[in-house]
Amino acid sequence: MRSSDLFRLFGLAAIWGASFLFMRIIAPVLGAFWTAEIRVGLAGLALIAWMLVSKQPIVFRQYWKSFLILGAVSTALPAVFYAYAAQHIPAGYSAIMNATSPLWGAVMAAIFLGEQFTLRKMAGMLVGVLGVGMLVRLGPVEWSTDLLLALLACSAATICYALAGVYTKKLSVSVNPVLMATASQVGGALFLLPSLPFSPVPGVVTTTIVLAAAALSLLCSAIAYLLYFRLIHDIGPTKALTVTFLIPLFALLWGFLFLNENITLSTLAGCAGVVLATCLVVLTPAKK
Repeated sequence: MRSSDLFRLFGLAAIWGASFLFMRIIAPVLGAFWTAEIRVGLAGLALIAWMLVSKQPIVFRQYWKSFLILGAVSTALPAVFYAYAAQHIPAGYSAIMNATSPLWGAVMAAIFLGEQFTLRKMAGMLVGVLGVGMLVRLGPVEWSTDLLLALLACSAATICYALAGVYTKKLSVSVNPVLMATASQVGGALFLLPSLPFSPVPGVVTTTIVLAAAALSLLCSAIAYLLYFRLIHDIGPTKALTVTFLIPLFALLWGFLFLNENITLSTLAGCAGVVLATCLVVLTPAKK
């Protein structure tokens, strides 16, 4: 991997790690649905602008049903679930739970795509469960109903990502990645629109909230997607997925620096367990 690829990989991890920080700031003020809608809506507009500037064909009408489904599962629902969780648990918790996405991806690929669920993947699932269990039972946040619901929301988001991965793999045969990224944001924004009249804003919107929302949308969604697809193009999907291992570390760091969130040995142990589990599932041993 070239130094420029490593720089983009760590940059992407830092950006996506910061998304959990921004959600911790925004969600208590705007609520889960408005936080999610602003994130995916602004990101969708920014990506449409990018496609127009780069003169890439925007073909929404032909695949609009598929894009709406993709947007709901890959962006809208996960954004709502993580925004809800951000109101109750530290940023690092959400990021560590997010790192279990490849584990659920392996399960869904086995169920819907017929991919083999090997002993290595089973071991990865077991280690991942132990890592999350250690985080929940021994971490700095006391056990409560709010904690349980927030963790379930994070789990639901990762399952959505896994289902979206299966759906994307089938859809990507006929749709280019940049169009798919754009359509997923636009489709997600359209999916969330009907919920907004029933979702009052609970707090006072300040300049800080506006800036954090803009950063979450433009930096952590639009720019991050472009960086991610550039990585996939340059180093391949398997190596690009290693960004998953780094995101929790950055989320823990940003939460500690800017939100005074505690980092304990049990938090690091739980994080290490989840990262190890992801390695077991994502990284295939080289054949001799």
